[in-house]
Amino acid sequence: MANQKKDYYQVLGVPRDASVDEVKKKYRQIALKYHPDRNPGNKAAEDKFKEAAEAYEVLHDPEKRRLYDTYGHEGLSSTGFTGFSDFSDIFRSFSDIFGDVFGFGGGFGGGGGPRAQAGNDLRYDLSLDFLDAALGTEVTVEVPRVVTCRTCSGSGAKPGTKRTPCPQCGGRGVVSRSHGIFQLTTTCPRCQGMKEFVAEVCSGCNGEGRIREKKKLKVKIPPGMDSGTHLVMPGEGNGGVHGGPPGDLYIVMNVRPHDFFQREGYDLHLQVPISFVQAALGTRFTIPTLKAAQELVIPPGTQPGEVIRLKGEGVPYPKGARRGDLLVTVRVVIPRDLNARQQHLLKELAKEEPEPQTQPAGSSDPDEGLLKKLWNTITDSIADHKQEHRKD
Repeated sequence: MANQKKDYYQVLGVPRDASVDEVKKKYRQIALKYHPDRNPGNKAAEDKFKEAAEAYEVLHDPEKRRLYDTYGHEGLSSTGFTGFSDFSDIFRSFSDIFGDVFGFGGGFGGGGGPRAQAGNDLRYDLSLDFLDAALGTEVTVEVPRVVTCRTCSGSGAKPGTKRTPCPQCGGRGVVSRSHGIFQLTTTCPRCQGMKEFVAEVCSGCNGEGRIREKKKLKVKIPPGMDSGTHLVMPGEGNGGVHGGPPGDLYIVMNVRPHDFFQREGYDLHLQVPISFVQAALGTRFTIPTLKAAQELVIPPGTQPGEVIRLKGEGVPYPKGARRGDLLVTVRVVIPRDLNARQQHLLKELAKEEPEPQTQPAGSSDPDEGLLKKLWNTITDSIADHKQEHRKD
């Protein structure tokens, strides 16, 4: 239990209904307090800094927060998020926050030359068969993306040459002009604020440092996926700029409906039609399940709309330790047309049924015989059917 993760809301000190702005404000305060630059060599502060970053990553993301609120830490496994490996990973993910708080994007100070920027995250919408999403599978996807140029390794300069400080701004990225007592500082028009200048551009990327390509990726889909859930493939997004790390790839599931099953959470619903004779006498027949066909026993006297629960025959949870249930709803099919022999037999059976006692209006007698109920339903249905034919 010593390694059990703390509640993310307690880590940030916010209520469970806190808004995203409240979560961000509280995280900024904690990040400022425990930032490594302000607590050099303090292991306890480092742990709190990482812990707060992990909590913020989950609580400021609507989908991660929904999964966490519903299933706790276990629910986050379907997103691929397992925390942060090091400080640079944190600063890369929340550069906007650290830039606002500390005045620089990287978290550990400024520096000359163009600032490294992380690549953009990408989204890939994946259409899945119902059974593949429920049981898990492996698919191959082709993702268009931008990657670091292999010719110049992202520098944008022709191989054998290198970037030099911009001659117009002196490597500052900005230029200043005086207007009387005022001084106006603007982005350098020559290097566009990049602080460096490329005299001879790389022919492979035309000086951009990145190229477009399509990459095939094998994606392992865990069990229990549903429409709207997503997986994260770290580092498979667009390539970074000026040595920055690549972004992540978010694979969002779109599950096609099944011909028979309806899903509700991790439970499955299935409707099976049976005749009124089968409902009265009981029967056995084969139904589909996620794993294989299975024999279902319909006990005698089964009522219309009755639900039979098959434990553990539903959708597996993402880690496979648990499964939902399969709920089979019995639908009794009443025939509209009966031949003379069928009517005679039913009338004879109805005579064997005890006469129902008079009940107050709107009440139902639980002891009234099933055959009596079915016979009344059948005769009403036949009468309605004949009446419709007369109108035609």
